Amino acid sequence: MFKSKKLKTFLFALSTTMALTIFTKHNAFAAAYKVTSGDSLFKISRLFNTTASEIKSTNDLGSDVIYPGQVLNVPAETYTVKSGDTLFLISKRFGISLDALRKANNKWDNLIYPGQKLILPKGNVVSSQPKAVIPYTQDDLDLLARLIQAEAENQPYSAKVAVGAVVVNRVQSSQFPNTIREVIYQRINGYYQFTPVLNGTINNPASAESRRAACEALNGADPTNGALFYFDDSATNQWLWSKPLAARIDRMVFVY
Repeated sequence: MFKSKKLKTFLFALSTTMALTIFTKHNAFAAAYKVTSGDSLFKISRLFNTTASEIKSTNDLGSDVIYPGQVLNVPAETYTVKSGDTLFLISKRFGISLDALRKANNKWDNLIYPGQKLILPKGNVVSSQPKAVIPYTQDDLDLLARLIQAEAENQPYSAKVAVGAVVVNRVQSSQFPNTIREVIYQRINGYYQFTPVLNGTINNPASAESRRAACEALNGADPTNGALFYFDDSATNQWLWSKPLAARIDRMVFVY
């Protein structure tokens, strides 16, 4: 029998739709998430904007029990890191929280490299406190906030976060001491590394905004792309200007 032209068109459209549906369903869970300590199906479902039952169904789980190291298929896209990327910039680009990006990839330091694949979560982290990228006490937080206040009081908020990020980057670097206090009070060849320590403005109280910026930096926000030094654009120190540029925020210059 010969099918009519209209029937052929309908059947073709139907088969195409079914194929697309199957393809879409097959690829809906496109990322592999590794379970970490403290995870639950509920927390993971919130992170990827799905449900616990959907994760169970997709991964053929017979119960709610999961264990660290287990790999689950989750509904998320992946992103390939490019040169110049930072976790902070990637989170801003895709409109997701930095903490959620870190949790989805179990990535609590700032080290990423071109070609690396990162999972892009769609939801939020179920956690009372974000995880800091370096250890710190309340005294450390206060000290860092006071440094930010002294160095960037009249600068944009992103510059305040950036000042804090430089201190965090130094703590993480093998070139500098490994605590916030030691980094801020460090002297090299007899010279303090931070002017507020020399002139005493480090002792002035910090504003609420400077404390918030310090918290963001301690939780991994880094608008500087990993800088280890900063100065304002009126500086005449040629050694600083000769260093590779990491970022410029208003009048502040950040270098490696």
